[in-house]
Amino acid sequence: MEQIVDLQNDSEFQALGVDVVSIAFDSQQELSQGADEYGIFGVPLLTDSTQEVSESYDVLQWAVGTGEPGHTFVLVDSTGHIAWIRDYGAPENGGVMYVPILDLASQVSAALDR
Repeated sequence: MEQIVDLQNDSEFQALGVDVVSIAFDSQQELSQGADEYGIFGVPLLTDSTQEVSESYDVLQWAVGTGEPGHTFVLVDSTGHIAWIRDYGAPENGGVMYVPILDLASQVSAALDR
């Protein structure tokens, strides 16, 4: 959740005008507790207990050992299509659970063609 906090607080990332939504297998109660603990506000934290969303965006191809998505970012354009997708959490992608905000901002900006 630290990643979400840093995204919501970084002016360069915010200047991209991208809405951040977190989708996880965690229960809504766990997500709410995490939001309280980390001071997350204004970022929807959604639970994907049925795995429908994860399957429809094909992020389970990078599932970690528990079968959950690793640390995958999906940029969806205004028509609902995937404009950019990067997974960082799966072992084959480095197993990173935190991506420097500058790196994300740069990659998202390039995907937006800015």
